[in-house]
Amino acid sequence: MRIDLMAGMSTGAAARSVAAPPTILVFDSGLGGLTVLEQVRRGRPDAAYVYAADDAAFPYGRLSEPVLVERVLGVMERLIGLHAPDLVVVACNTASTLVLPALRQRFTTPFVGVVPPIKPAAEATRSRVISLLATPGTVARAYTHDLIETYASACAVTLVGAPNLAGFAEAELAGMPVDDVALAREIAPCFVTLPDGRRTDVVCLACTHYPLLLARFQALAPWPVRWIDPAPAIARRVTQLLGPGDRNGPDAAPVLGAFTGGTGLTGPLRHSLAARGIASVAVEAMPLGLQ
Repeated sequence: MRIDLMAGMSTGAAARSVAAPPTILVFDSGLGGLTVLEQVRRGRPDAAYVYAADDAAFPYGRLSEPVLVERVLGVMERLIGLHAPDLVVVACNTASTLVLPALRQRFTTPFVGVVPPIKPAAEATRSRVISLLATPGTVARAYTHDLIETYASACAVTLVGAPNLAGFAEAELAGMPVDDVALAREIAPCFVTLPDGRRTDVVCLACTHYPLLLARFQALAPWPVRWIDPAPAIARRVTQLLGPGDRNGPDAAPVLGAFTGGTGLTGPLRHSLAARGIASVAVEAMPLGLQ
């Protein structure tokens, strides 16, 4: 499958032209960006899409910051050269918080990133007790603490760095779900009861992999909470930048999948990808360290 590329087309022209919809590249270290892809496609069903997973370097949390920046810049240069997107969604908290400034400096393509949804969580909570469920790197990052200070200083915020959830989400899609005990252990620290009786009522999902497990989180939670998924906000931002598009046009075209490794592309995973609209998968081999 080849996608009709539109190199050189401005975002303003894309918004005005129904005949030539934009190409949107959704990028993640693995499969978490599928949750963002789903929401963005709802907002712009007319667009052409490429879903790119840098699975050769997954998980990004194991890389040092300089190595990660160099890696993402190198992979993005290859992807932009191949697919000429009109806009790139960086559907990864780690890459967004560390690499977006460098991406915007190097490329003229517009980028939309994802950040921990602290602000909407602080607006939604009634108990003023919220939890941030993220990777250990996101929990430790100064960017996250600045968001909390800015938007949630009046709340009791519990930071939960889950070391295994992203991998659990990938396993789920590959048809190898982990058991309930292991999953419940990862999310248990999110549920806090304070001495005055107030308890967690909102949990921020600060990794795009985590909504892939949302139904299981809801079933395993010791009490009901509101789970904040950043993907709808990302989709709204994409629509703001590119315009609403043609909602009365033909059905959305299949998504092209691009992987930098491809070693985990099993039959069950391919089936899961197809169920999410990715009918064609290509491997653009780019081993870690060979940008």
